[in-house]
Amino acid sequence: MTSNFRIKIFGDGADKEAIAKLNQNPLIAGFTTNPTLMRKAGVVDYKHFALEVLSIVKDKPISFEVLSDDFVEMESQAREIASWGDNVYVKIPITNTLKESSVPLIARLAALGVKLNVTAIMTIQQIEAVIPALRAASSAYVSVFAGRIADAGIDPEPTMRKALELMKEYPHIELLWASPREVFNVVQADKLGCHIITATDDVLKKLSSIGKDLEQFSLETVKMFYDDAVAAGYQIKAQTDFAPPAVQPVVMSPN
Repeated sequence: MTSNFRIKIFGDGADKEAIAKLNQNPLIAGFTTNPTLMRKAGVVDYKHFALEVLSIVKDKPISFEVLSDDFVEMESQAREIASWGDNVYVKIPITNTLKESSVPLIARLAALGVKLNVTAIMTIQQIEAVIPALRAASSAYVSVFAGRIADAGIDPEPTMRKALELMKEYPHIELLWASPREVFNVVQADKLGCHIITATDDVLKKLSSIGKDLEQFSLETVKMFYDDAVAAGYQIKAQTDFAPPAVQPVVMSPN
């Protein structure tokens, strides 16, 4: 069923071996990463890691994020990252940690021809601000963190629909559904018409379940519980003198 998807699936992670394996998978159209994922993966040298990955991922887009919180330094870092390869997209957060907008910087980088991935977006107001800034970009992704919007108890679909509406006139700008929490998010994003969805390894492993017969899925689940109970050696000692409790009569209160 995944062959029917229009949406592009990007692997999201910072494990070099996993990236190399996913790069061989025709279902994976690109890659993203971020400093948090790199830290979890034990990456020590940012540029060394990026160049190693780029020696593997040569013909698919891959995003690397700036590290600075200062816009002048952020611009310098963006130019450096962009120089690493033609398939590199520079991730710029929508604000810095002081909640200062990155939109002016995004507009300058777009005018320079830097391929951009604007990240950590969660509101329609942020989308409305960033799309005009990307008009001059050669190519750009608007990464809306739909999973985190849902974590706040808010349906992300209206935000994604609005984003698609706003970027309709700009075919070089693509909407990326970021931070999915489950496989169904891939189905949701595809139905909405999102261009890209990122997926971490735990979500990617479940893609084969899409379209599965639910009766068969139920049986496999029952077998899993049974096999694990047997493998663990669990036992329940049956009570031979067990008697069910007496059923108490229900007394209706008068109205």
